[in-house]
Formats: sequence, structure tokens, C-alpha cells
Amino acid sequence: MQTLVSQLTTTFVDDAIELVKGFGKVIVHIATAPIERIANACDVGGVLTRRQSARRQRATPYRARGLRKLSPFASLHHLT
Repeated sequence: MQTLVSQLTTTFVDDAIELVKGFGKVIVHIATAPIERIANACDVGGVLTRRQSARRQRATPYRARGLRKLSPFASLHHLT
């Protein structure tokens, strides 16, 4: 019985930590949105767009496999 209680407690604590992290990401995104807009407006040389396209190209092989779109367990990919 003690194992079940400790498991529930750790699960609750882990979920609470992830919830706080999610709220933190939202707050950081809201706070940095104006800075991102200014940076994109001032990007005369196209440096930021080149970095974004390079990042997308690196992620393409993973998406091209098509496994993530078709699997009902795609949201659990980090557990494997």
C-alpha cells in the first residue's frame, strides 16, 4: 500500500511540475513576442529566415518517415 501512495504522490508532483513548466513557456512566449517581431522586422540580411529554414530541413527526415502522423501513440514518442 505504501508503494501505491508514493507512486501517486510522485505522479502528482511530476504533473504539477510539468504544469508549471507549461505556464512558464507561455509566459516567456508572451514576453518575448514583441522582441521577436522587432528582430524579424530588422532582419535585412535574411539571417533569421536562413536559420529557420535550416532548422526545418534538419527536422524533415523525421517527419518524412510518416510514423508520427499515422500512429495513435505519436504523443508518447518520448517514452521509447
